[in-house]
Amino acid sequence: MQTVTTSPLRTGAKKTIVFENRSHWVENLLVENSECLTSALSIIGKPLIVYNVEKLIAENQSIDHILLPHNFSHTADLLQTSFPQMQIDEYEDETRLANLPECLILSLNSAVVRSQSTDYVIKPIVYPWDVLKIMLEILENEVQETSISKDSSIADLTVIKGPCMIDDGVCIDDFNKIIGPVYIGKNSKIGTGNLIRNCTIGSKSSIGFGCEIARTVMMGSTKISHHDIILDSIVGHNTWMGAFVGTTNLLLNNETVKYKLGDVLVSTGLEHFGSVMGCNSAIGAGTIILPGRHIPPNSILQAGTIFSK
Repeated sequence: MQTVTTSPLRTGAKKTIVFENRSHWVENLLVENSECLTSALSIIGKPLIVYNVEKLIAENQSIDHILLPHNFSHTADLLQTSFPQMQIDEYEDETRLANLPECLILSLNSAVVRSQSTDYVIKPIVYPWDVLKIMLEILENEVQETSISKDSSIADLTVIKGPCMIDDGVCIDDFNKIIGPVYIGKNSKIGTGNLIRNCTIGSKSSIGFGCEIARTVMMGSTKISHHDIILDSIVGHNTWMGAFVGTTNLLLNNETVKYKLGDVLVSTGLEHFGSVMGCNSAIGAGTIILPGRHIPPNSILQAGTIFSK
C-alpha cells in the first residue's frame, strides 16, 4: 500500500507551477476516459485543478507559468481558458525539472486544502477514499454561507439549514431538508421528501423522493430513484439507481472498513465508508451494497442483489 503524505504549501517567491503525473487508484473509475483526475473531479462547480491553481495564485501573485506533462492537452486547454493571463506549457523530459528555478512541484492528482491553522496544505489523491475525504473537507472549508442562484427554483416547503450552495437551473420540490455544507450542481433536480446533508451533487443529477444522501460525492449526471439511502460513498458519472438501493457504511464489529486494491485487501482507516460506484453503471432496485465495495465502471447489478464481492 502506497504511503500518502500531506505537505504544507510554501509558494514563497516561486513563479512556476509544475504538475507531475503520479500513479493512483482512481484512473477512469469515476469519469470515463479522464485525461487528468483533477480536471474530471468537480468541486463547487469547477474542476478541482482549476480550484487548486486559484488557491496557489491567491497565495503567491507572482506565479505566471504552469507546466504540465506531455499529452495532457485537454487539461492545458482547460487551464488556459480559466487563466488566460498564464503561460501554459507541456514538458517531456522530467530530468529538466530539477534545474527549473523558483518552481513549485506537485502531483496532478492532488488537492490544495485549507488546514485548521488557515494555512494551505497539498494532499495527494491516491486511493478512492481520498476523493471522499478531500472533497468533503474542501466543501466544509469553502461553503461557509448559503448561496442560492436566482435561476434556481426552491419550493416553499423545503427547509435549507446551514451553509448551502445551489447553482443555476436547480429545481427542488417540497418537503426536502437540506443540511449544509451542501453543493448542488447546475440543472439538477431534487424530488419530494428527501434528506440531503454534507454532500456534493454534480450537475445534471436527479434524485427522486424519500431518499437520504449523506457525506457523499456524486460526480454528476446521476439518476437516483425512490427511497434510496446513499451514505459515505462516491458515485461515478452517469450512474443510475433503481428504487430501494442502499449503501451500508459500517461493519458490525466496528472495525475500520477495508477496500480491495487489485488482489490486496487494505484498510481505509475509516470506520464509516460506503461504496465506490464506477461511472456508467446501473444499479437495480432493492440492491444492498456492503461497506467498502467497488463497483467497476459500466457495471449492471440486477435487482435484489446483495453486493458483497
